Amino acid sequence: MSSHGAVDATAQDGTYPRPQLVRPQWHDLSGEWDFARDDGMAGQVDDIVFDRRIVVPFPPESPASGIGETGFTPCVWYRRSFGRAELADAGFGAESPRVLLHLGAVDHAAEVWVNGRLVATHSGGQSPFHADITRAVDPQGDNALIVRAIDLPEDVSVLRGKQDWRERPHSIWYHRTTGIWQPVWLECVPEAAVETLTWRTDLPTATVDVDVALSGAIPRDAWVRVSISHDGERLADVRVRTGGRRHCPVRLVIPRQLNGQQYEELLWSPARPTLLSAAVTLESESGTAIDTVASYVGLRSVSVSAASLLLNDRPIPVRAVLAQNYWPDTHLAATADTLRREVELILELGFNTARVHQKAEDPRFLFWADRLGLMVWAETANAYAFDERAIVSLVDEWTALVRRDQSHPSVVVWVPLNESWGVQHISHDARQAAFSRSIGDLTRALDGTRPVISNDGWEHTDSDIITIHDYEPDAHSLTERYGDPARLREMLDGFGPAGRRMTVGPHDGAAPVILSEFGGVSLETGGADDWGYSSASDPAAFERQVTAILRAVRESSPLAGFCYTQLTDTGQETNGLLFDDRSPKFPVERIRAAVTG
Repeated sequence: MSSHGAVDATAQDGTYPRPQLVRPQWHDLSGEWDFARDDGMAGQVDDIVFDRRIVVPFPPESPASGIGETGFTPCVWYRRSFGRAELADAGFGAESPRVLLHLGAVDHAAEVWVNGRLVATHSGGQSPFHADITRAVDPQGDNALIVRAIDLPEDVSVLRGKQDWRERPHSIWYHRTTGIWQPVWLECVPEAAVETLTWRTDLPTATVDVDVALSGAIPRDAWVRVSISHDGERLADVRVRTGGRRHCPVRLVIPRQLNGQQYEELLWSPARPTLLSAAVTLESESGTAIDTVASYVGLRSVSVSAASLLLNDRPIPVRAVLAQNYWPDTHLAATADTLRREVELILELGFNTARVHQKAEDPRFLFWADRLGLMVWAETANAYAFDERAIVSLVDEWTALVRRDQSHPSVVVWVPLNESWGVQHISHDARQAAFSRSIGDLTRALDGTRPVISNDGWEHTDSDIITIHDYEPDAHSLTERYGDPARLREMLDGFGPAGRRMTVGPHDGAAPVILSEFGGVSLETGGADDWGYSSASDPAAFERQVTAILRAVRESSPLAGFCYTQLTDTGQETNGLLFDDRSPKFPVERIRAAVTG
């Protein structure tokens, strides 16, 4: 499959796997592949017997994959072929002779061969990687693509998130995701090409900065041209000489934004999610285009005051929902249509923010968040152990994810750690506290334009927002805790509802406070494994309890916002506002009223 003529990246249909760097031609390698299990991990690329078929990119644990085996699966192999038709679809030709193979996410460690040649290795189950496979490809014949994935089920030093280390899901953990779970695709590019784009905006100076990373043989006399437009109006256009460098920083000034009486018209916000179209072209000295890509940018700023999250320097109440983004048929993977629908559902329920929990979501989800106006707290899966492997794993993968997602205007908060997972002794182990502080500072060094929550829920070492997790089922008790500033301050200076210290080390009390997990009410269905933080016996009782809890938290003025747990039932965790098929447990308009007041 290919997408042609995607000149305006703001108007794409949501299927393109890399929505902020779009080329008009590509080929999706999703579909049926040959498949083999290798539980002993003894197989070699030349002797694997592929005796099964699997539908990529759905993990073998999921029904949609056609495998549906949820037990321990330490090692799997995939194989498919591609040839002239697929390469032509991806744009192969004299002007685009380099063939790139992209893998959106493979959990956890991957090796990739093309025609028997090892072309890529990668570690990290959520981060993308690609390989230039030009020298391995026969452009006239069939090409064999093989992927091996290793994901040791009981390895707690890798980033597991909600993937259970036990064979059968329990409590808040779910079936594992092994191997390929995001798109695999081909694109063909010129000898010199645009590789990545990193956008940043500054509202007071009306400037847009973009770091253009180039690959291949960059001519010394090449130029980079960047143009930004909206609704047919050219807002800015700049041409910069590369000097043969692989990184070319470009700054554009948008004169229209210097008019203080109209500058807000083009700003991105949930109420008006304006996206500006961008075109980035690598040009010769004479102005001939060598490579052109489409992108988009949102003009907005994110910061905090002592009492609020600030979007475009204005307080915005956070009405968030915890989203596991896990589906019964596909598990952590999703189709393009499913990702769009999830964003739409969250907005229809009255939320303006999603906290995608213990998962770095597919960039196509972030595209719809950008396009439709949903703020996102970007989180990563965490490890469960604290050791050298876990430290390196989190630093490496989190760095890759921040770099991947930092240009999305919808991403307003970074969350590298949750509930001291992997740093369970942070309050009395100086090394673990140092790691929490350092991952927060690393995030700020990579991207200083957003708030960072160093450890969501409790034991904050250096957070720009203080967050609390509290599954108290009684609405009156929630009002007492969070409606009184003095009582809330007493909690923040000591121990929180879970019996954990709220802060580790000095803090000045100047950060806004958000109740970032609460609710968790399960509607009892009689299932033996149904699980929630509290329960209601019937739909009417469920609606009363959820509405009362939301009202108590919503009306607690010392809070800067909230994040309700959770959007949907997920496996045995039956505490969603929606069932796992995304049908509501009480009418959508009444859920929306409870959320928004």
